[in-house]
Amino acid sequence: MLYLVPTPIGNLEDITLRAIRILKEVNLILAEDTRKTSILLKHYEITTPVIAYHQHNEHHLTAQLADRIGRGENIAIVTDAGTPGISDPGFMLVRECVAKGIKTECLPGATAFVPALVNSGLPCDSFYFEGFLPHKKGRHKIMESLKDSTKTMVFYESPFRVMKTLELFAETFGPDRRVAVSRELSKLHEENVRGTLAEIITHFTTSTIKGEFVIIVAGKEN
Repeated sequence: MLYLVPTPIGNLEDITLRAIRILKEVNLILAEDTRKTSILLKHYEITTPVIAYHQHNEHHLTAQLADRIGRGENIAIVTDAGTPGISDPGFMLVRECVAKGIKTECLPGATAFVPALVNSGLPCDSFYFEGFLPHKKGRHKIMESLKDSTKTMVFYESPFRVMKTLELFAETFGPDRRVAVSRELSKLHEENVRGTLAEIITHFTTSTIKGEFVIIVAGKEN
């Protein structure tokens, strides 16, 4: 079987007992970054063999890994943080296993956008998840398609591009559109700020920009 195992997005305690058991029992763990995953494995005394599986080698490894599972091995895939397949590697291997009739199972667990969305104070009964915007090509086209959306919108962003993205949002949605920004979720310096896009841009102009960001943008009012 292929197990998709969510891992903590910050605090190492945010992992399920079942996830720890599965990581100990499988034959192999696929990790987006073996160095980061080794910290978690060492913390929970998990000695299962680990190999790298990321965007640069998944095209090459996917078929042979699916074949190994098909021959009877149990393999778990983890990413640096959160649930595999959500803006991270995982989709290609799941698709390959499904195509070959191989059983897959995704454990419930940490995903960065869920606490950010629920804690935003914005409607979360229906929402649009975009994840990371393209660096250049297609970026403005996506913004144009979302301009009149009435659904709450969810984006991921790196600390290096968050200001540029917030400014793009203000340009597209207007500076008065409500937004909530979360960074360093579940870590010591977690921060959640809410306000208009103009207010949030001002806040981060004078504040620390560190850690991965989740940006929740209100939909257009009817």
